[in-house]
Amino acid sequence: MKVANLYTSVACNRCMECADWGPSGLIAYGACNAVAVMNPKYTGNSAKIIYTLVEHTKRVNTVKWLDTKKLLSGADDSNAILWELDETGATKQILLKGHKSGVNAVDGVLRKNGSWLLATAAADNTVKLWNYQDDTATCFQTIELAGGFCFSLRLTLLPNSENVLMAFSGDDETISLWGEKAQILGGGDSLSQQFQQVHKLSGHEDWVRGLDFVKDGEDLLLASGSQDNFIRLWRIAPRSEDQMKENHVDLLQISKIEDDIKVEEKILQLGEQAWFAVSLESVLYGHEGWVYGVHWHKNKEQELRLLSASIDKTLVVWAQTAQGVWMENVRVGEVGGNSMGFFGGKFSAGGHSIMAHSYQGGFHIWNQDRERPQLWTSNVIVGGHYGEARDLAWEHEGAYLMTVSADQTTRLHAPWLQDAVQDSTWHELARPQVHGYDMQALALLSRYKFASGAEEKIVRTFQATANFIENFRHISKVENDVAGDALLESLPKGASVPSLGLSNKAVYKEESRSEESGKAKDDYPENYFVPITLETPPQEETLMQNTLWPELQKLYGHGYEIFALAATRDGSVLASSCKASNAEHAQIILWNPTNWKQLQKLSGHQLTVTQMSFSPDARFLLSVSRDRRWCLYEKKDATVGYQLVASTDKTNGVHTRIIWSCDWSHDGQHFVTSSRDGKVVVWKKSEEAKDSSSLNGWQSAGVLELKNESITAVAFSRDYLKGTDDTYVIALGTESGLIKLYQLARGEWKVLSELNKSQAHHLTVRRLQFRPGQRRLQLASCGEDHLVRIYDIEET
Repeated sequence: MKVANLYTSVACNRCMECADWGPSGLIAYGACNAVAVMNPKYTGNSAKIIYTLVEHTKRVNTVKWLDTKKLLSGADDSNAILWELDETGATKQILLKGHKSGVNAVDGVLRKNGSWLLATAAADNTVKLWNYQDDTATCFQTIELAGGFCFSLRLTLLPNSENVLMAFSGDDETISLWGEKAQILGGGDSLSQQFQQVHKLSGHEDWVRGLDFVKDGEDLLLASGSQDNFIRLWRIAPRSEDQMKENHVDLLQISKIEDDIKVEEKILQLGEQAWFAVSLESVLYGHEGWVYGVHWHKNKEQELRLLSASIDKTLVVWAQTAQGVWMENVRVGEVGGNSMGFFGGKFSAGGHSIMAHSYQGGFHIWNQDRERPQLWTSNVIVGGHYGEARDLAWEHEGAYLMTVSADQTTRLHAPWLQDAVQDSTWHELARPQVHGYDMQALALLSRYKFASGAEEKIVRTFQATANFIENFRHISKVENDVAGDALLESLPKGASVPSLGLSNKAVYKEESRSEESGKAKDDYPENYFVPITLETPPQEETLMQNTLWPELQKLYGHGYEIFALAATRDGSVLASSCKASNAEHAQIILWNPTNWKQLQKLSGHQLTVTQMSFSPDARFLLSVSRDRRWCLYEKKDATVGYQLVASTDKTNGVHTRIIWSCDWSHDGQHFVTSSRDGKVVVWKKSEEAKDSSSLNGWQSAGVLELKNESITAVAFSRDYLKGTDDTYVIALGTESGLIKLYQLARGEWKVLSELNKSQAHHLTVRRLQFRPGQRRLQLASCGEDHLVRIYDIEET
């Protein structure tokens, strides 16, 4: 069985320098504890995450491309890793171990002898320097910062020299310059290149968060961006020994008068007979917030441009005029929304595109128009959740996937079908709910209606907007959409959130809004909806403001936070459960989505119901709980409703720990339960057996036990294994992040495929579900590592 990754969705970590655009055209970024590698031009004009690199055990803070095949990353697990890459992923990884706290800045430079000099800075108040050659990395120097903290770090080769210059910014608002000097080691004759501080650049009035070097002819330019909102450009120019003698300079400061402005130069000795003059070239002011990132680019004509990213929601490209004055050339960014601006920005290798990552983990790419260089247009990109992805649900015909997360959003993922491109790529098409509480559970009632539960006592229900239906049909090429046709005329155009509100309010066409209708806060919300026609999947700022769905109803009834939701295939019944420590609060509430009234309360459990599932014909409702039991409710006729017909107890329950997950087979003959004890049990109704116990004839039809694993998610496929009429396919997700595919035939389990942490998840898998309505097997998964994935499974 061959498993391919169809779609991966995850946001960038909320750190400076956590994303980098490499010379190969690939973007690498920290995604929870992994490094995600994205191709922004995968097919046509669309992007795709092509693989993830998993080795770190805590949050990745920084990534840096060294060349087309080498990537350096640093994380909160105190380690840095040098990755050797090819088209499919990592071929080799070298661990740089030695720090005692999280690594937050990394860089590397290739020496002329073929070895790499690497530098890593960490929260243990040290900077470590490493020599990497012949697949081994050795630390040759540790710089103690005396309680200080290094924010940003850059290495560069000095012009016409083999020596390296290092610059790093600290929490004392200065930039330290360190140069190499040959020193005799304690043993005797051997020489070692050790770094020594040669100068400190002062002038910024707050922490310096971004640094970058570039060669300008024979000189070096260093750009520094700070929380004082300013960018400073420092020129480091070589001086010959003759010039030094002419000026009678002896490592002193000299002053030059240029246009009545006093410019101070500091003369530094960086190596044997290598003199350099450091001076402030320019101060750039154009941002109204902290400057978090700076990045140089030099084109083929040797023209320099500087990109700066700020939390004022803008990116600025700076260029020199003919007179040599640095001026703002291009400004792009976000308008509106509740975002917090950009945490970093990078030029592409060619310089005709710029990328930024934002506070909420979203990516933005702008491409320069070749015919009109001043025009920059947005590019389609892949984003994702920046918190635990806790639940997912397929639309009943598989048209889209919806997910909820601890980042307080509900997101809708769908394929983008382009006319000129054969393969479709998946993208986020809408963000129906942007909430004020961490999201927990999700249930789809129909194609354009869903219910969600967050860490609050209320179940909220939503319905799509006319604007979404129009754009969804256009982008995903949806045909024969009878449900949408019936709704289009009556639905509101969009939704917006009032100031200080949590409920999405419907927005109708302007002419149909009653002039006396409302209060000021409803007429003038913080983010007002504007209908748009999308030709491509929307950008991050559009998703945040313009793709909300209006709230239909709030459902009150639970005493604690909502934990699980489930709905019948036809959307006629909605079931909800909440966190519970006694039988009263562990009751399941059934709702009628036509009038939103409670149908009944189902007792049976003593503790929190962790998951529920309706059988395909809605005759049975299965629930599993923290009390290590499952309960089965049957609907015998419409008047009576669901009644408890079977359950496990201490004598007949196979599971000995919390039961996390459950699912029904497509034919309704079997259901499966999975538990923290590592057991997966398939249950079947035995008509022959006379059972007077609480099981009421339901018996175990196959037990699988995995040693030292907690099975947190389980799912049946929507059909039998290809070429059989009695073999089921079951997917399991584990607490460690692995996904395993099994076949089950007549009680016998057989492994079909196993996905490792790089292919699946590196933290707990929260939910698995096979895509309905497809000829091929396709499986969706979400996990605590923020990842949402869709796999294409080829049955061989």
